[in-house]
Amino acid sequence: MTKSSFSKPTESELQILQILWQDGPSPVRYVNDLINEKRDTDKKIVGYTTTLKLMQLMLEKGLVERDTTTRTHIYKALVDETTTQQNLVDKFIDTTFRGSAMKLVMQALGNHEASKEELDEIKKLIAKMEE
Repeated sequence: MTKSSFSKPTESELQILQILWQDGPSPVRYVNDLINEKRDTDKKIVGYTTTLKLMQLMLEKGLVERDTTTRTHIYKALVDETTTQQNLVDKFIDTTFRGSAMKLVMQALGNHEASKEELDEIKKLIAKMEE
């Protein structure tokens, strides 16, 4: 999926994709059960038919594919996790920080106390990028 044809997943679709990326191809019931296990206690249980409908819409959008060779349909992510993350970050930087990665990093570092290890990793990344 190229950057120009990137279909931004909704929050609910991302939740489903994260399950498929982590656990591999899965039936709707399994995905629905995990969604409900991970939900905040103050949120309503997500119904099976809601998850099924979301996954059918994701199929139409080209985010997943469905194997119908068995009675239980198995869904598999068609979009790569790393590519999706990169596209979402690019879109976020463009829309929120007017294209400035520096503003994003400064905001993140200002709002979050980075550990020494995190700062060391950031320094290594900067040194690598300067080479």
